[in-house]
Amino acid sequence: MPNRRDPNAATRAGPRTIHHLPPGLEGLPWELPRVFLGLDGPAATPEGAATWILPVPYEATTCWGSGARRGPQAIIDASRYIELFDHELGRDPSEGGVYTFPALELTRGDAARALAELRGACARVLEAAAARRVIMIGGEHSVSSPAILAHADRAPERLTVLQFDAHLDLRETHDGSRHSHACAMAHVVDAVDLVTVGARGISAEEWAAVQARDNVTVITAEEVAGQAPARGPESAIPRQPGGAEPATRGQPPARPGPAPEHTWIDRAVAALGPSVYITFDVDFFDPSLVPSTGTPEPGGGHWYPALALLRRVFAERRVVGADVVEHAPIPGMNAPDFLVARLIYKFIGYWSETLHPSPDPVTRPSG
Repeated sequence: MPNRRDPNAATRAGPRTIHHLPPGLEGLPWELPRVFLGLDGPAATPEGAATWILPVPYEATTCWGSGARRGPQAIIDASRYIELFDHELGRDPSEGGVYTFPALELTRGDAARALAELRGACARVLEAAAARRVIMIGGEHSVSSPAILAHADRAPERLTVLQFDAHLDLRETHDGSRHSHACAMAHVVDAVDLVTVGARGISAEEWAAVQARDNVTVITAEEVAGQAPARGPESAIPRQPGGAEPATRGQPPARPGPAPEHTWIDRAVAALGPSVYITFDVDFFDPSLVPSTGTPEPGGGHWYPALALLRRVFAERRVVGADVVEHAPIPGMNAPDFLVARLIYKFIGYWSETLHPSPDPVTRPSG
């Protein structure tokens, strides 16, 4: 049965357990709770849920379109209409339970303080979560940095961040702020390895930063689309096993042309270490799919290739945390809200397929 109330039924699926109601009023036909998937009962409690959703509607440094602060609630509202059975997986991932926190309200007017608050909050949430999975919903992309660092602090090994994004977000400052959403990855790249997929709006400063580092891999949107990039930083070229120089060093850049389908997925997965944090900026997608973001860039990613990479990452690596950010809902345009909600549900589904806390040991080329 779809995850919405049958207008002819008094309840969605039998007697509903809604907490904090006055005694004797539990049986009335209340709407679905305004939490992720609209779940209620024991599966929607902190104790009964395997997945925790942390909304962080923070927005302070958007440089063009605004509205990311409204993203978490729009995504949560849309999620209540998702079909809970996932035919790709052949099961209902929500049966593992999903708990939704109240939104975190961070300090306004002081970005440094707000992000410090968030790092502390993330650390406490992770401590309380124990083995549970935590997915943060932003808000602008600056909220990812504190969450990544909180996970890196707890990781027994160096963490790799898999970043789906139209931008690298590696600027040291932007619009006079070190805490801009455009600086999100610059705050973490010394502490983690970084694999960015789908980038196509890249500054000269960021391109130079990638060239100067050996812990950043960039897979551009052209490569995702099946077109070999005309040129790119050294780290965007696959290294040979053992850290040997790339085979194309010293040769003229290749002309754009067809590339074997999904070889970019193989390269992305090979660049990941054993422990992975996923940050997904929705401007990764082509604006025809998700126009509701502050800095849309033409020529982005699409649904099924993104899912193909995600499913492999969840299956072949140990994903320790995730966030989805930068959705700025457009009034009257519900499809992007639903797409992002479905994306998060896919995270839950793929993540819950992992039956053991750690996958088999993985190796990747050194260098």
